[in-house]
Amino acid sequence: MPMAASMALRRGRHLLSLLRACPRYSSRSSGRTPGLLKGRILPYLYNRFYDMEAFIEFGAKLRSWNLERKNKFYIQIREKYGDNMAAAAFALMLKGGVRFCGQTEWYREHDRKQFCVDLVDYQGVPLEAIDFSGSIINYDGLGSLVNLKALRHLDLSRCPNVDDWSLSRLHVFGDTLEELSLAGCPQVTERGLGCLHHLENLRRLDVSDLPAVPNKGLVRILLEEMLPQCEVVGIHYDNELALPIEPDARQGQAEEPQGAARVQKAREVPA
Repeated sequence: MPMAASMALRRGRHLLSLLRACPRYSSRSSGRTPGLLKGRILPYLYNRFYDMEAFIEFGAKLRSWNLERKNKFYIQIREKYGDNMAAAAFALMLKGGVRFCGQTEWYREHDRKQFCVDLVDYQGVPLEAIDFSGSIINYDGLGSLVNLKALRHLDLSRCPNVDDWSLSRLHVFGDTLEELSLAGCPQVTERGLGCLHHLENLRRLDVSDLPAVPNKGLVRILLEEMLPQCEVVGIHYDNELALPIEPDARQGQAEEPQGAARVQKAREVPA
């Protein structure tokens, strides 16, 4: 890492010297230069982020702050309109979708203006379904749903920040949740799937394309034993169902024919 940073630093110095020598990007050149490179922007960035490691650390902190900001609960909306409206606004902010009880149409991210118009009409109506697929929701963001009393459908597919700890928050929906999708969540493992035994009313579970789950065939069997009333989709019985042979067992199987061969050779030796 230090070597890569020093190389990048030397390249940055070389690039900066070339840009300063070029009249097009020089701050002392006459006339206006279009684009972000005119003036002293590049020298400022170079002097501000002279250490490449500091620049990388700053980018990581910025992404973390943005993730935390978007996963914060809408406290003001909750205090004014209740838990269901706050959760709906949060889902739409993450470009998801919501559906209220008694409705067939979904509110999507492009319907946020219409949702604000219909806000009063749905006040007091329970939230029935939420679609967070492909969003950046994480453990903290799921905290905005824990007070929903009528949630039946939850889609968390392709959410890169949903992990085993996130699934541990779903136990509050044990009496209501009927459909759950975890398809394509890269951080979900078999340990997180074990937390779903609280969802006694679950009728359909999508666990397809979970790269962190080994022995998928065995995991399907365990899920069906844990949730006998639920339809498990996305994993088949023959997916990595074969058990590995123990080293001792393989060694014993290899030594047995060798021992038989030695006995056969002893019998063939003349007296």
